Amino acid sequence: MMEINWVILGWLIDMTLNGFVWLIIAAFSLLLIDMTDTWTRKAIKWMDKADKWIRKLIDDLFEWIQKKNLKILSSIILLIIFGILAQLEIIPKLIT
Repeated sequence: MMEINWVILGWLIDMTLNGFVWLIIAAFSLLLIDMTDTWTRKAIKWMDKADKWIRKLIDDLFEWIQKKNLKILSSIILLIIFGILAQLEIIPKLIT
């Protein structure tokens, strides 16, 4: 009669269960990566819209200031705008 080698049997069961667990982990990881990828795309689209809107606003603001010839007001507004952009670290990103 053949004797069962419990060490080998335990090792095979362990490897099978380990593989199954890692398969489940990989499946959940792929789902999570897919979801975050979708969120990232949406965030980038929103950032693009916000960027275009801010650029248009600043452009219109410059034109309005030039038409009205408001030097002191334009200085204050530009100081505020550039202060905000510098605080949000947008200016260094635009420069580089």
